[in-house]
Amino acid sequence: MTTLNTLYDLLHNSVEKFADKVAFSMFGGEDVTYKEFGQRVKQVQEMLLDAGLTAGDKVVILSSSMPNWGVCYFAVVTGGMIAVPILPDFTGEELDTLIKHSEAKGLLVSDKLFTKLSKDIVSTLNVVIRTKNLGIISQNVKERSGELVVPKPEDLAVIIYTSGTTSRPKGVMLTHGNLAQQINMIYGLYPIGPEDSMLSVLPLSHTYECSLGMLYVFATGASTTYLQKPPTAAVMLPALKKVRPTCFLIVPLIIEKVFRSQIYNKFTSNKFIKPLYEIAFFRRMLHRIAGKKLMQAFGGRLRLFIGGAKLNEQVEQFLIDAKFPYAIGYGLTETAPLIAGQISPAVKLGATGPQMEGVQVRLDNINPETKQGEIVVKSPSTMVGYYKNEEATADVFTNDGWFRTGDLGYIDEDGYIFIKGRLKNMILGPSGENIYPEEIESVLNSHVYVSESIVTERDGQLIALVNFDSEAIERLKDELMQKWEITRDEWNQKVDEWNERKEELKKEIERYVNSKVNRFSRIAKVVEEEKEFEKNPSKKIRRFLYTDKKSGQEKKK
Repeated sequence: MTTLNTLYDLLHNSVEKFADKVAFSMFGGEDVTYKEFGQRVKQVQEMLLDAGLTAGDKVVILSSSMPNWGVCYFAVVTGGMIAVPILPDFTGEELDTLIKHSEAKGLLVSDKLFTKLSKDIVSTLNVVIRTKNLGIISQNVKERSGELVVPKPEDLAVIIYTSGTTSRPKGVMLTHGNLAQQINMIYGLYPIGPEDSMLSVLPLSHTYECSLGMLYVFATGASTTYLQKPPTAAVMLPALKKVRPTCFLIVPLIIEKVFRSQIYNKFTSNKFIKPLYEIAFFRRMLHRIAGKKLMQAFGGRLRLFIGGAKLNEQVEQFLIDAKFPYAIGYGLTETAPLIAGQISPAVKLGATGPQMEGVQVRLDNINPETKQGEIVVKSPSTMVGYYKNEEATADVFTNDGWFRTGDLGYIDEDGYIFIKGRLKNMILGPSGENIYPEEIESVLNSHVYVSESIVTERDGQLIALVNFDSEAIERLKDELMQKWEITRDEWNQKVDEWNERKEELKKEIERYVNSKVNRFSRIAKVVEEEKEFEKNPSKKIRRFLYTDKKSGQEKKK
């Protein structure tokens, strides 16, 4: 792959080198070659210029994933303008706020998301372009007064609004050099080429999917297929069978759910197989068989299955036993995103891998007993700061210019990084022990009846807030109904017994977790959260609503 300096280099190198090859497709829809892609980029640039935009102006991209998402992104950044990709899960009010904060003059939007915006905010924009067909929805300025400029590495390329679980969104500023260097480094970690194909299931407005799933794939001449509907099992499985991707980006939650429902539950609910599954030798054999079936479900050609964060260790052990070709990446939006990664078979269980070439990593404020500290990094892909927020920018950099990740961990003798948890989430035990709720939650979430969980401290005790897996609970109800030989109508008469069974289940989960964690990480109680945990647009649980005592009390009123 050609060494890149800017996203302008990336676009023109790929369009010229892979002209007749398919770059992007919609599943069941159009195919777009690299040459056609380049032509569409020029078309959008002309539309932006005709609406009075010029180099340095901000343009928001608010769209579901499709080939024209990438067209719009490249049209903006390669003309010297600044792209502002926004996650689709923000509320209408939040979207208005972000568009106003970004000082955007243009908007590239898909139909459904356009309806979330207020008329007031739309009226402030020079032009609004529909991503589906690149048609103009509205245009308030009709005179061409600006020009395109070939960007330099130090020029700002994107502002990406993140949504923290305890704070207002911040706009991460990444330059062309930040993103180009990230693409160069990824090739050294996960090499792919023109023969590879990707099925995209994550939103392109997320840095992980944008950098790895779009920019990097485009740079290597590979092809990407997008889904027209949300990636449920019913939508994804037929697509996997037809596309037969060689590469697949996924969030750990998806593979963990597949493992719990399709693999772990089947092995442990069968009274003949369960005793065998508890023996390591037979468990590995069963995992190997399940791994082959999983490979076929993914199309049979997969050679690079990349999880965007640390996996649950039980799930990762399954992938190792099954000889399933997986990789892990670790990073943040502020680092564009990857800092470190590992790829099988050169993996260590529980690690996120060593730092990528060109990145420096160290630990600050190391605990002399645990050898753990905050992970801080120096990378050519580290952001220049938060847009219009000097105070927040200063907070995340050390005095010598290293970026504070906010993650606690340690680095072993081989340079592999092990993440223990977020610094702000750590709980101090009664004797000064560092307790990482994420580690306990990982064990909780491996239980077949648990969907998601949060561990918090109340009155000096660790409490597990649990959202039960509704499908698994329904299966349990069905088993009990068969055992009692009753119908659904008769079920209501057994409600008290079912509630007793649920209390037993909570105790069972408590025993399960406490048998797998250290003494000071044991939970005192399991509490059911009947509703799904509230999440931010990045799909991360808003922990402060559940861990902050005052917020938790207000929530329950």
